[in-house]
Amino acid sequence: MERYRIRRLRTALLAVTAAGGLLLTGCSGTDDGGGDKASDSSGRGYAPAPEGEQQSSPDDSREVAPSPDYLSTFALDVDTASYGYARRTLADGRLPDPSTVRPEEFVNSFRQDYDRPDGNGFTVTVDGARTTEDDWSLVRVGLATRGAEDADDRPPAALTFVIDISGSMGEPGRLDLAKDSLDTMTDQLRDDDSVAIVTFSDEAERVLPMTRLDGRRGEVHDAIDSLEPTDSTNLGAGVETGYETAEDGLREDATNRVVLISDALANTGDTDSESILERIASERREHGITLFGVGVGSDYGDELMEELADKGDGHTAYVSDDEDARKVFVEQLPQNIDLTARDAKAQVAFDPETVREFRLVGYDDRKVADDDFRDDRVDGGEVGPGHTVTALYAVRTKEGADGHLATASVRWLDPETRDPHEESGQLETDALDTSVHRASSRFQVTTLAAYFADTLRSTDGNRTSLPGCPSLSELSDEARDLARTTEDEDVSQLADAIGEAQRLHD
Repeated sequence: MERYRIRRLRTALLAVTAAGGLLLTGCSGTDDGGGDKASDSSGRGYAPAPEGEQQSSPDDSREVAPSPDYLSTFALDVDTASYGYARRTLADGRLPDPSTVRPEEFVNSFRQDYDRPDGNGFTVTVDGARTTEDDWSLVRVGLATRGAEDADDRPPAALTFVIDISGSMGEPGRLDLAKDSLDTMTDQLRDDDSVAIVTFSDEAERVLPMTRLDGRRGEVHDAIDSLEPTDSTNLGAGVETGYETAEDGLREDATNRVVLISDALANTGDTDSESILERIASERREHGITLFGVGVGSDYGDELMEELADKGDGHTAYVSDDEDARKVFVEQLPQNIDLTARDAKAQVAFDPETVREFRLVGYDDRKVADDDFRDDRVDGGEVGPGHTVTALYAVRTKEGADGHLATASVRWLDPETRDPHEESGQLETDALDTSVHRASSRFQVTTLAAYFADTLRSTDGNRTSLPGCPSLSELSDEARDLARTTEDEDVSQLADAIGEAQRLHD
């Protein structure tokens, strides 16, 4: 498959002029006052054919961008919790609730092969391949930050761990796993890093104030070892005390972050998500304290944890075993101490001369009004070194389409100066000359993850929405073959999860 790795252009106007002034602006699936929407009786939007061309029936059309919009804009997201929780649920012999399945988190759970920049910011990679349905292709937009720096090169960290010790955390694989992981991570951190610990059950307690690790690691280990499960879950009190502790120990020269470890099942005290979320948003705005949510447990408040992380300019991960815990606490968390981009947003401009309709896979809660792409007051996503962000689109091209297909742009603020920057990449129609089943291995992993998520979301009786979606049996066979080809343990785990879903579905 030919890849268009594309002129990376530093220009503020490219995304809206790339189609030679023919791009039609509006809203990207959000009700932000853009142009009129064409829709069928179900309310789904579709892009109309230009005058003189036959319009496809809305009943035959997939959910696509509303007319007259050929722009798609969203805040970057590197969450992976939805996929981790789905794997745990399937391993427990249950199909996940479709409402907990977020396709972008499935897609972003896997390693990619994008080029990386030398400094802060992003590279943009755009490629695509045909599906088995006529005129439908999958287009991958890949954004990559620089590689994870050596630990000695990052800024120091001030980490406040807010740990759920409610009775439900006594289940094996919850608090015990968190304690082992925190002990390991404490030994990995630098002497100039600081750690604080807050616990919560029916009320919150500050177990350890912000403590420099230089010569005091033993105090941190003792505090971790003392944690025991007790009563109910006052998540609101835990968040409140956690942010107070982080604010008291705020370090101007450091990355200040709250790390919430919980099953997110609030059942006492302040259980109103709005008031909890407002506190997090306020601390992020006023002090730059961000949140990293780590979910645990077979019963897990997935939606609340995701909302907390979104308000706190952070992201979420899910931990179900020792391997997950090591990946999150020893590999991912130290990477996330450093930031390479603030308020990062992506915008993809499809060319109306070649594209009939399109649909962004996932990112339902991360959509941004198209007009806000370059409004740097509008919140985006925070991204650190070593991250990749992948967005997948289902794109239906016009018959005989030839030439420019799309321009993908990413905009972010420098983490120190807050100066805005952009990079862009383009895709031509002749890049779609390969089948998704013969594309590069990493492209195939991306499509497998997306198809799997799409299938899990359709288990409530709705048909799948991605073109060319194979059956679970076919997905399982493809995943097994790809696991052998890539020799990638993560792909092997994906194949296991698909196989378990097939067994439960049958």
